[in-house]
Amino acid sequence: MSDDAFVNERVTSATFLFEVDGVEIGRFMEAGGLEVSVETESVEEGGQNSFVHKLPGRMTWPNITLKRGVTSNDALLKWLNESSGEQFSANGNKVVRKTAAIVLVGPAGKRLRSWNFDGAFPVKWTGPSFAASSTELAGEQLEITHHGFRASDH
Repeated sequence: MSDDAFVNERVTSATFLFEVDGVEIGRFMEAGGLEVSVETESVEEGGQNSFVHKLPGRMTWPNITLKRGVTSNDALLKWLNESSGEQFSANGNKVVRKTAAIVLVGPAGKRLRSWNFDGAFPVKWTGPSFAASSTELAGEQLEITHHGFRASDH
């Protein structure tokens, strides 16, 4: 897809969904942590005093955080339970890693681009805070860890 197609579609980051192993878990209000850092190693070359060589090293990715309003869909908690507690024990104390994806969706519902996270599993779920005086939307948050990601056009 050309860059012009994104401009013509009036794509915003507000239209996205989250999937696990190809199954839509839901649409979220916010997602964070879509980044990668490359550590570098400095190598000083004898006789070369005008610069230091920088060599690429290990890549690191922060956890992905997804936020949305509370829904009646329990897919997030079911996925979390597969990676902890009794279901974790039933799986021989092995984490069931999955492929998760954040999918950017255009105004017509067309999938435009996705970021696929390898070896993903949830590490934290946070539910809503309750206060009688609050007018804030009741929300939930999911944090997942992963082994890296790749982007793809649809």
